[in-house]
Order: sequence, then C-alpha cells, then structure tokens
Amino acid sequence: LALATGILFARFSRPSAKILFSNNAVIAPYRGVTAFEFRIANERSNQLIEANVTVTLSRFETEGGKRQRKFYQLTLERKSVMFFPLSWTIVHPIDESSPLAGVTKKELHDSDAEFLVLITAIDETFSQTVHARSSYKPNEVIWGSKFSNMFHTTAGQLTVDLHRIHNVESASQ
Repeated sequence: LALATGILFARFSRPSAKILFSNNAVIAPYRGVTAFEFRIANERSNQLIEANVTVTLSRFETEGGKRQRKFYQLTLERKSVMFFPLSWTIVHPIDESSPLAGVTKKELHDSDAEFLVLITAIDETFSQTVHARSSYKPNEVIWGSKFSNMFHTTAGQLTVDLHRIHNVESASQ
C-alpha cells in the first residue's frame, strides 16, 4: 500500500512549467531590421532556471512541382537565460539569412506556416525539468505592431503587469 501511494504521489506531484504565452506574435521593427517576436511569462511563484527556447518554422514549399512541408529552426537573439523569474520577449531578427526574409503576410498564409515553440527549464523548487509548448499560425501574427510596455514604476518600485503581456500597439508609435 505504501509503495502504491508513493508511486501515485510521485506521478501527480510533478511540477509543470505554467508559462503564459502572448496570444499573438508580432512582426515588428527591431534594430534596423524587422523581427518575429512573442512574449512569455512565468506564472509560478518560484523561479525557473536554465530556461531554453527553440522556435521552428514549419511551412509548405513547392519543389520540383511537389508541395512538401519544410522545417526551419529560427535563430534567436537569445535562446537561453540562466534565470527566468518574470517575463521574456523572444526575438528572431529577420535578416538576409532568415527563412522569413522577404516573406509577405500573404505568402505566410498561403504556405500554411506555423511557428512551433518549445520551452525547457528547471524548476528550482523540485530540481526537475519542465516543458511548455505553444505555436503561432499566420492569423495569430500581427504585422507592423510592437508589444506594449509591461513595466510600471510605483513609489520607486518596478513592477510587471502580466495582464499586459498580450497588448500590442502600432510600431510607428
């Protein structure tokens, strides 16, 4: 009975990542180019350490008259952080080496593209690896916008408003 209880407890007490993903990704101006960006935030009260992110672009391409799905791992500005307590904006600069270089909104839709996101981190409380995944389809990518500021200073103290993780504004502002 004790062994069965221990196994059952171990199975259901595993930590989960509880990472909040922004509802939309954006194609925004970034350091003289444009970038594919989305936000994530840690919804747990404890920290995640050694957080790593992988973003893969999946889309249909026609080669030799044959339509087939291709996968491209996107190069990120920063693919890992040692300490992930609050929020993080994941950025893929779209330069000449990017698979998104020169791609239009229509081309992204027509190729049935999808941005696949995988986050891996270590939960510091349980010292166990946790995972979270999400994806963005072309209708979830907002072009010509940027994320609104999530940070506020109140009485000299910097705070993060997680309710603003989804907020975007025109990139011209």
